[in-house]
Amino acid sequence: MSRRIVCALSGGVDSSVSAALLKEQGWDVVGLFMRSGISGHATGEKQGCCSVEDALDARRVADKLGIPFYALDMKEEFSRIVERFVESYASGETPNPCVLCNRWLKFGHVLAFADKIGAEKVATGHYARLDHDGRPVLRRPRDRKKDQTYVLAVLSPEQLARSVFPLADLEKPEVREKARALGLDRVAKKKDSVEICFVQDDYRPFVRERLPLHHAAVQPGNFVDTGGAKIGRHEGTLGFTIGQRKGLGQGFGERRYVTAVDPATATVVLGEKKDLEARALRARDFQWQAEPPRGSRRVMAQIRYNHAAVAATATVEEDGKVHVVFDVPEIAVAPGQLCALYDEEDDRVLGAGWIERALA
Repeated sequence: MSRRIVCALSGGVDSSVSAALLKEQGWDVVGLFMRSGISGHATGEKQGCCSVEDALDARRVADKLGIPFYALDMKEEFSRIVERFVESYASGETPNPCVLCNRWLKFGHVLAFADKIGAEKVATGHYARLDHDGRPVLRRPRDRKKDQTYVLAVLSPEQLARSVFPLADLEKPEVREKARALGLDRVAKKKDSVEICFVQDDYRPFVRERLPLHHAAVQPGNFVDTGGAKIGRHEGTLGFTIGQRKGLGQGFGERRYVTAVDPATATVVLGEKKDLEARALRARDFQWQAEPPRGSRRVMAQIRYNHAAVAATATVEEDGKVHVVFDVPEIAVAPGQLCALYDEEDDRVLGAGWIERALA
């Protein structure tokens, strides 16, 4: 008797091929599309993952593969992610909503749906490898360019234990070729989805229209240098993130970078690239996939998606927060982003937490 598994179908090539591979492996596959209630149509050069077109493509794939298909209304749940996104920018942080979508929806509410239909596992089209060594072990996939372990690093061991990642040993060109071989030509040539599916272009108007007019983050304020001297004016702190160089709205005669954002005082600090260097960081709400270290542990730390992990030492503090000291100072460590820790030798994910602050 085949085992039942829910495969999250986004309407893209990765999830479509994942469903096909699972069926070939003998799984009883059920396709599921998550309706966010926010995204409309993909526009311009960017491809979303929750649009009307995506829903139709997901259904076409399910029909082609001969698997059951459900569309789950997650408008209310998805609104939590949007609220957190807006709150983070309004407070001067740089959010990563995809991480929350994975934790709360794809491996949260989708698992609850799986329970309702008697499914053992949940699968997605993420590029990641999952092994088992007494407990689930998340590792980087074969295709390092598409590696998505960073956005999966906050999953709990319980969530990972019920997860399947069929694309672990495939590279993107092979996935597209597999889709063509299956007759899934439409999804085979689709562009990769953008990181933030509900913001097609500039995020600032999206955030601004969801904040009250009197909110501090939308009030005009001052650009100051690292010494505190006023050097210009801006129209609201929500338009700036740590490390930003372009889009400052004016020239300063020399290359400047955003080094700090303080909505409470409507202040944006600009400095040189060297002023972005941080020797360490502190991360909160840490989710460990391995046993937390006693004392200090050598790790590889990754502070942004599509950013190389670097050598560091991690220490769990008494309050549960994690102090990470880099061997070489890192540039633009942004509060609100995730810090994922990997084993030095085997690319195993140890855990991840949200960057609370950078330490100079």
